[in-house]
Parts: sequence; structure tokens; C-alpha cells
Amino acid sequence: MKNLNAHIKSIFYLLIVLVTVSCDNLDDFTKFDITYDESVTIPATVPIDIPFTISTPEIETNSESTFSINDTSEDLIEDITLSEFRLTLTSPSDEDFSFLETIEIYIAADGLEDTKLAWNTTPIENGTHVMYLETSDEDLKNYIFQDSFYLKIETGIDEVLTEDYDIDIKTVFAVDAKILGI
Repeated sequence: MKNLNAHIKSIFYLLIVLVTVSCDNLDDFTKFDITYDESVTIPATVPIDIPFTISTPEIETNSESTFSINDTSEDLIEDITLSEFRLTLTSPSDEDFSFLETIEIYIAADGLEDTKLAWNTTPIENGTHVMYLETSDEDLKNYIFQDSFYLKIETGIDEVLTEDYDIDIKTVFAVDAKILGI
């Protein structure tokens, strides 16, 4: 009888381990990314050493269809955080980001307060054409649940811009949904 109890305990512990590992693996299936691409132009007439703000056009979230494609829905989303914010200077092709003195990015949407999303705190080296900004760990699901949002770019420059600077923006939001709705 003791031997039987020992086997039952062993099987019970094995089942607990398998369920725990399976839940962790299932959790990975409920995570996915949403990527948005946008462009912005910094005009040549921007004053030096005076902070200014540029806003992107509204960015449609298409969140309902994105959630549906990933077999989830808004009510099952636990959190959405920004995992990547990348700037790429596309023109002028012979220039770089060294003209930037400061940069902070805010996310904005109707009815919601602006939230600081990304920023740079390190000096920008000459020759930098692609910048990865530091990102907030704020839960941003309320912005992604909206029909659209836009980005406010607060920046200061430390040199005269003789032509427009075109910048591509890539944002990657990490979505974490509940496992099987629980």
C-alpha cells in the first residue's frame, strides 16, 4: 500500500509539473506584436536651440482585426507595451541624425492624456542613420484600443537645416492576452 501511495504522489507531482510547463508554453502563444510604420518630415525652417513639436498623421490601429487574426479580443488583452521604437533617416541621404540635440516621443489619442513613449538620452554620433530609442514600460492598451492614435515628437536641433529631413518611424507593440480567457 505504501508503494502504491508513493506512485500516486509521483504521478501527481509529474502532472503538476506538466500542467505548469504547458501553461507557460500556452502563454507564449497568447503573445504577439503589432507593428506600425509612419513617416514625418522635419522642415528646413526649424529654429535652432528652441524645442518644437511635430505630430504624425493619425495612425489607424486596426486593433479589432489584428486581435481577431491572433484569436483574441480586446476584453482578453492583459497589457500592451512598446518593445521597439526605431527612427530611420531616409533623406537627405548624405545626412545623419547628429542634428538632433534632444528627442522625446509621446503617444496621443482622443480622450486620453499624452504618454511619454520613447526618448534618447545619449549623445548622437555622426553617421547615425538609424536610431533605436529607449522605450516606456507603460501599459498602452487604451491607445491601441482606440480607432487611431498619433505621435507627438518633441525635439530640439543644434544646427541649421538647409533642407527637409524625412524620417521613417517604426513602432512595435508587444501584446499579451489571457490564456484561454482566464
